[in-house]
Amino acid sequence: MTIKKYNRRNLKKIIENRFNILILFIFLGFSFLVIGLINNQVINNDKYKVKLVNSTVKLIESNSVPRGRIYDRNYNLLVDNIGKKVIYYKQPKGTNQSKKVSLAYSMSNIIDLPYNKLSKVNLKEFWLIINKDKGNNKITILEYEDYKKRKLTLSDLQKLKIERVTDEELSLFTDLDKKAAYIFYLMNKGYSYEEKIIKSENVTDEEYAYISENSSILKGFMTKLEWERVYLYDDVLRGVLGTVSDINQGIPGDKKADYLKKGYALNDRVGLSNLEYQYEDILKGTKSIYKVYKDNTKELVKEGSRGKDIVLTIDINLQLEIEKIIEEEMIRAKGEPNTEYYNKSYVIISEPKTGSILAYVGKQIVYKDGKYVFYDYSPFLATTTITSGSIVKGASMAVGYKTGVISIGTKMLDECIKLKNTPLKCSWRSGLGTLDDIDALRVSSNSYQFKIAMQVGGAKYFYNMPLVINDKAYDIYRNTFNEFGLGVKTGIDLPLEGTGLKGSSDVPGHLLDYAIGQYDTYTPLQLSQYINTIANNFERINLHFLKEIRGVSSTNEIGSLESEYKPITLNKVNIDNVYIDRIRYGFREVIRTGIGSGYMGNVLNPAGKTGTAQSFLDTNNDGKVDKETISNTFVGYYPSDNPKMSIITISPDVTYEGARNSYRTLINKRISSRISQKFFDIYQ
Repeated sequence: MTIKKYNRRNLKKIIENRFNILILFIFLGFSFLVIGLINNQVINNDKYKVKLVNSTVKLIESNSVPRGRIYDRNYNLLVDNIGKKVIYYKQPKGTNQSKKVSLAYSMSNIIDLPYNKLSKVNLKEFWLIINKDKGNNKITILEYEDYKKRKLTLSDLQKLKIERVTDEELSLFTDLDKKAAYIFYLMNKGYSYEEKIIKSENVTDEEYAYISENSSILKGFMTKLEWERVYLYDDVLRGVLGTVSDINQGIPGDKKADYLKKGYALNDRVGLSNLEYQYEDILKGTKSIYKVYKDNTKELVKEGSRGKDIVLTIDINLQLEIEKIIEEEMIRAKGEPNTEYYNKSYVIISEPKTGSILAYVGKQIVYKDGKYVFYDYSPFLATTTITSGSIVKGASMAVGYKTGVISIGTKMLDECIKLKNTPLKCSWRSGLGTLDDIDALRVSSNSYQFKIAMQVGGAKYFYNMPLVINDKAYDIYRNTFNEFGLGVKTGIDLPLEGTGLKGSSDVPGHLLDYAIGQYDTYTPLQLSQYINTIANNFERINLHFLKEIRGVSSTNEIGSLESEYKPITLNKVNIDNVYIDRIRYGFREVIRTGIGSGYMGNVLNPAGKTGTAQSFLDTNNDGKVDKETISNTFVGYYPSDNPKMSIITISPDVTYEGARNSYRTLINKRISSRISQKFFDIYQ
C-alpha cells in the first residue's frame, strides 16, 4: 500500500511539471507572435507594404524604342527614325464576344479604316456572331444529333454554318458593318494576350487624340508611338544599309530561333538584312521597363533609350557622284552598237591600307515605259560572280616568281600556243614579240602566262604537244590566288558573302585558262581586296563598312566616340620583296605606257590592270547558256607609291559573239577614268 501511494505522488508531480513546461512554451509562442506582429505592423510596416504591392504587380517592357542612327564617314546622316502613330488593341480579361462586337462598332465610327482586306469568310464569321440564333438554325436536327454522338465536331458545325450564310444575307451589311467586321477580325487575330495592330498607316491627329483620351471607355484600345526607319538618300545604298521588320511583321520565321535565344519578343522590330542585321546588337535600343499594378496603372522603373549610332566608311557625296557618272555612261553605252545584252556595271572604291569601303555601286539599267530606269544592284556585289579576265595576272606572275619558273627580266616569245587536239590559244593580239616580265603585264600577254602555267605543271612547251601537268599545279595557283583574296572570303562586315565559283574540272588545258582569269570566277568584293593587296605591298586587309561606334546622345547631335574599327591583317602574300616591287612596277607601266593608258584620268602616279573575259549568258531564261559575250574589268590604285584609293570597275556583256560588227563600247574605260578623276578632284 505504501509503494502505491508513493507512485501516485510522483505521477502527479510529473504531470504538474509537464503542464508548467507546456504553459511556458505557449507563453513563449504567443510572445514571439506578438513580437512578430509588432515588427510587421509597426516597425517594418512600410517594408512589408512594398512587398505586398510588389506581389500584385508585374514588370513589362515598352514595345518600341528608336534604333541607332547611321552616318557616313563625314558624319552626314544616312538613316534616322521618325515617329509613327499607332492604334492597337489588347484584350482585357473577361471580355466576351458581344462586348468586342460593340467595341468594333464604336471604333468604326471613330477611325477611317479601309476594309478591302476583309475576306468573305471573315464577313460570314462576323454575321454568325451578331446573328447567333439564325446561325444556329442553319444546323439541322440530324446534324446536332451527330454532334451529340461525336460524329461531328464544333469545328464541323462552324464550317457548315459558314457555308450556309448566303450572299443575300451578307448584302444587308452596310459599309459601317463591314468596317466593324474588319476591326473585329483584327481584334481577334493571333493570341488573346497579344497586342493587335488596328491602324498603323495614316493615323490622324484627331483619331490618335480621341482614343488616347477615351481609352478608359474604349476598353482595350490604346495608342502608342512607334518608330520607323527613314533613309535620307532614298534608294542610294538601300540594299547595303539593309531593312528592318515593320510594325505588323515582328520577327520573321526564318530568324525567330536566333532572336528568341537573345531574349527578343516575337513582336520586336529587328534588322533583317545587311548592315541593319549585321549591327543589330549596336543599333537596337534599350526598352523602358514599367511596373503594372492591378488597376492597370503603370510606373516607370527604368527609362529606355535609343540604340547607339554607327559611322560608316562610305562617303555619301562620292557615292552620289559615282552613281551619276555610271548612269550617264550606261545610257550612252545603250546607244552604241552591240550592247543588246549589256545592262549592269559595278564599281567599288576603297582604301588599300585600311580596307575601308568609300563607295559601293552596282547599277542595272532597264528600258521601261519608254525610258531607261535604274535599279540598285549593290547588294549583289558580295555574292555575284564574274569571269575576271587578265586583271588577275598580277597573282599569276607571283606564282611564276614563287615557283622559280621566272625571275626578274625573264623573256619569252609571245606566240599562239597549239596543244594537241585543241584550238590555238593566243594573246588578244598576235605578234607581241619577245617580252620580259614587265612587258608581259604592260601589254597583257596571254602567251607569257600560258608558258608559266605549263612549266608550273611540269611541262615544257613545243608545238602541238599533248599537255600533261602534275596534280599539284592547280593547288599551287589557287593557294597563291587565295593569298591575294581571290577564291576566299574578304572578311566584309555583311551577313552574306560568296567565295566565287571554283572550276570543277582538272583538265590540263584549263590551268592555262586559270592563269589568265578565264576559269574560276570571283566576286567584285574579292577583286577589290585583290587590288588592295597589291597596292598595300601584298598585305591583305579585311574589307569593312564600319568606321566608328558612337554612344547614345540626348540631343539630335551624334553621340560621343565609343570605339573605332580596327582593320584586321588577314595575311601577307608569301613572296620576296623584290618580286613585290616588280609586280607593282609592272602595274604602273600598264597605265603609264601600256594598254591601261587613260583608265585613271589625270591622277598622279597611277597603277592598274585591264581585263577582258569571255562570258556566257542564258538569254531566254531556260536554264541553258546560249550566248557567248565579252565582259570588261579594270582594277587600279593611286598614287602607286603610297595609295590613297583603289578602284574596281566591271561591265559584263559589253558585246557578244556574232555581233553585227567589231565595235566594242569603251564604257568600262570611261567609267574608270571619270571616277578616278572625280576622286582626285575631291581628295587631292
